[in-house]
Amino acid sequence: MHEVYAANFVDVEVYKTYTINKYSNNHFNEGEKMSEEVIKKAPKDTCDTFCYDEVLVQRVQPEIEKVEGVELIFKALSDATRIKIAYALTLEKELCVCDVANIIGSTTATASHHLRLLRNMKIAKYRKEGKLVFYSLADDHVHQLVSIALLHSKEV
Repeated sequence: MHEVYAANFVDVEVYKTYTINKYSNNHFNEGEKMSEEVIKKAPKDTCDTFCYDEVLVQRVQPEIEKVEGVELIFKALSDATRIKIAYALTLEKELCVCDVANIIGSTTATASHHLRLLRNMKIAKYRKEGKLVFYSLADDHVHQLVSIALLHSKEV
């Protein structure tokens, strides 16, 4: 049984795929006799040489700190159930936990768990009305984020 691994040789602009024996873990180096070799044109997605614009780096690098914590929003929305809930909340101004559960096809406990996480991440907010709890998106920015993500996914 053989596994195939790709090695990128920067100076050659090709990927060379060598057959490697899975059980003996023999790796073939360039120039050695190989049992199989496949050469494919690799897309050029890196610079030929390492250099950088010092002024540009000094200008942009301090700004990077501004995105600290933003990944938590994307992490919260990266769950399929939570993005469905967030999307449902873009379609309706607010939804009761029971409605959310039925919309996503889950138990109220599951829906409540995900809604609580979205609330804790400041993506959703809630209000109580008697024995009912209604959720809505925290603000228009969240609505825009979910809507833009949906649009982007349809373009890809």
